[in-house]
Amino acid sequence: MTRIGIVGIGFMGMIHYLAAQKLSGAKVVAICSRDPKKLDGDWRGIRGNFGPPGTMMDLGEIKKYRDINDLLADPDIDLIDVCNPTHKHPETALAALKAGKHVLVEKSIALDPKDADAMLEAADKAGRLLMVAHVLPFFPEFAHAAELIRSGQYGKLVAAHFIRVISKPDWSAEIADVSKTGGPAVDLHIHDTHFIGLVCGVPQKVFASGIMENGAVQYLTTHYLYGKDGPCVTCSSGAVAQKGREFIHGYEIYLEKATLAYDSSHKPLTVYTSDGKAEQPKIEGSGDPTAAFTLELQAAVDSIAKGKAHDYLSGKLARDALVMCHKECQSVQTGSTVEIV
Repeated sequence: MTRIGIVGIGFMGMIHYLAAQKLSGAKVVAICSRDPKKLDGDWRGIRGNFGPPGTMMDLGEIKKYRDINDLLADPDIDLIDVCNPTHKHPETALAALKAGKHVLVEKSIALDPKDADAMLEAADKAGRLLMVAHVLPFFPEFAHAAELIRSGQYGKLVAAHFIRVISKPDWSAEIADVSKTGGPAVDLHIHDTHFIGLVCGVPQKVFASGIMENGAVQYLTTHYLYGKDGPCVTCSSGAVAQKGREFIHGYEIYLEKATLAYDSSHKPLTVYTSDGKAEQPKIEGSGDPTAAFTLELQAAVDSIAKGKAHDYLSGKLARDALVMCHKECQSVQTGSTVEIV
């Protein structure tokens, strides 16, 4: 039985807690929050852009800690699930690794790639797993696309366009604070760079144009450059939509023998094949906002049992995704193509 301690009971901490109720071979045994109301189970002030609103929670026999050092000193916790604000991820993860715990840290791994490197080095030194909770590959439409691309069932990837656009969030003061989240070009767009890195690999260069606001990139469209023999991949992402359409994500992926199309606002995943047929695969989990998080947490638990992180949770891939976001922002600011080092 893997025993989990959650650090940070905000929106993502609540989603992880709810998702963990369906785990096999693991359970949440402790939470850590500076808010005494949340430790008492009053989560009514929590809300986000999907899933259920916060409510009164029966925390039963779960241990409650206000001081993270007390949580980390608890010998009955195996995995620290880091769900506090992004700017606190490095210090929290480093402390947990030093305490001998395995770590699952919510995306983004960090705000600065140097901090991400330090986290990877600390995990290697401690002999513990550092996993990063990039949930997108666990959503059924993206999981199915990844499986088809990586299997080569329809030939190699020729081209792809991804989209992820939201309205400006007003449900959390911290999510609007660039110093704590990195802004939409990191906090939101890193979902895309992680998935692109997973199924296409890290490009040689990027070129991006975008919209700046208060010194931060709010929206961008990026061309990922893989060289003359690589796929043609682009992505548009940011916070520019109106409230009437608060969120959309999706893709068109062009393989040698099939086209994959998905739009979360109106079009279910459809596979168009070279014989002129169009099929909508039956995929489980659509419509349940916490199902993908349960799969993500289960993968982390199974990774500990195997002694190796699931490739969707790779700390190195998460670090590379963060670097890509920074390079794209640099390209927006300079108007130039930027190499990925």
